[in-house]
Amino acid sequence: MCAQIIIVMGVSGCGKTTIGKIIADVKRFVFVDGDDLHPQTNIKKMQSGIPLNDEDRSGWLKQIIQTACTVAADGNSCVIACSALKRKYRDVLRAGTQNISFIFLKASYEKVYQQMITRKSHFMPMDLLKSQFDTLEEPAADEKDVITIAVSGGLKETAAATLQELG
Repeated sequence: MCAQIIIVMGVSGCGKTTIGKIIADVKRFVFVDGDDLHPQTNIKKMQSGIPLNDEDRSGWLKQIIQTACTVAADGNSCVIACSALKRKYRDVLRAGTQNISFIFLKASYEKVYQQMITRKSHFMPMDLLKSQFDTLEEPAADEKDVITIAVSGGLKETAAATLQELG
């Protein structure tokens, strides 16, 4: 069986890392936090309150693909937390590897804001949350490889709903 790659996507603070780790643990997949793959220049830019642009994200997306392919080449499936905010970003990821699917954690601004208040030691400042929502292009109906999960309750409920959808 071919290694599977699951991208848990959504705006910063929606729960990608937490949900991704739960999925990986339950399915015994490798977990990769896309934030760890950002070049230092991207991190410094975000820490300064400057949103990333398409050019900033280009090399990062390539690094995510390379990492996914390396994990898959070893015969392991993986879950990667990656914002993948625009369709063209998801298309880059799709083009770079096979057997990929996406979990879109759909949450309201208010919900994410409340989750971000409790988050500690992350380089993404709350000031950039609005830019994340402004950049977000929710997956379209023709993106058949995307499962949308509503983030309305707590992370445990979101994880349970996600695992149920994954089967």
